[in-house]
Amino acid sequence: MAAGLFNPITGRFLKQSWLAEKIFPRLLQFYKEAEVLLQERFFYSMPIYRPFLSIEEQNEWMAESEKNQLQQFIATIHTSPSLSPQVHDPFGGVVTRQSGYLDTGTFLKSVRDFLEKNNAYQQTLFDPGKLIIQQGEIHYEAVEAAHIIFCDGVGGKANHFFNWVPIRSLKGETLTVHLMENLEMIFNRGVYVVPTKTVNVYLVGATYSPNDTSPKISSAARKELEEKLSELIKIPFTINHQDWGIRPTTPDRKPILGPHPEFKNLIIFNGLGTKGVSLAPYFSGVLADWLEGQGEIPMEVNIERFKSLYSKFSSAMI
Repeated sequence: MAAGLFNPITGRFLKQSWLAEKIFPRLLQFYKEAEVLLQERFFYSMPIYRPFLSIEEQNEWMAESEKNQLQQFIATIHTSPSLSPQVHDPFGGVVTRQSGYLDTGTFLKSVRDFLEKNNAYQQTLFDPGKLIIQQGEIHYEAVEAAHIIFCDGVGGKANHFFNWVPIRSLKGETLTVHLMENLEMIFNRGVYVVPTKTVNVYLVGATYSPNDTSPKISSAARKELEEKLSELIKIPFTINHQDWGIRPTTPDRKPILGPHPEFKNLIIFNGLGTKGVSLAPYFSGVLADWLEGQGEIPMEVNIERFKSLYSKFSSAMI
């Protein structure tokens, strides 16, 4: 249910997203090549407009935008209302480039269809307890492999091999809304407003509820999103649908990659949080290179940084 938004600039003070200079060129290449391979459209480059809330914020962004590392991601800075027929922007706003969204539903279905055609996909209940781990290889029922990569998300708590890894649940809710007219670009301030395949239907989100793991939508989230959307856009809208999901996050907001401390052919790839669409192409490449002996996993994303937690976990199990 993710909107698939990718944005190289985040935060009030015009901060470049972590590793944006590496991650964004890779994601642009990856998804464009994936569209060719899978013969489907799901990747949409589109500018994002973020209105300013005050003259002070406008001045801060003007000053920061002069820095060389940010100029590649900024298309235009408006110091007066520029999209005011559609959005509340009395102080102007910033338009970003190398931004847009991934139609995550279409992308996942296309990948699944491709794997099925190549006899490389199976949908079944996986039981980690049935793994047979040997030196240099693993066995699971009729499957033999050198490694297994666990991409469990928040479901990793049920995997006894990696249930000590600090994956934290962060629930988010979204609204699907119908607008009276088509938007010129993605709007993002308080909430994002991202197009869907249906004309004039947009996805609005998302909330952040770290202590809520209930598998349902909430009236509080609906009210929050509806109020923030009204503060952002001027166009009348109706709410069609509300949805929810739970993101897998980590204490330091960085992914977790690498081998189990004891069973080296058991690999984890998890914790991509709210930025999975942008982080996945780059870090899956990092992991693939490492598996082929062509690189190292940086410590800032390496599972090694949580090795002390495994030691405590192992001691408690003795």
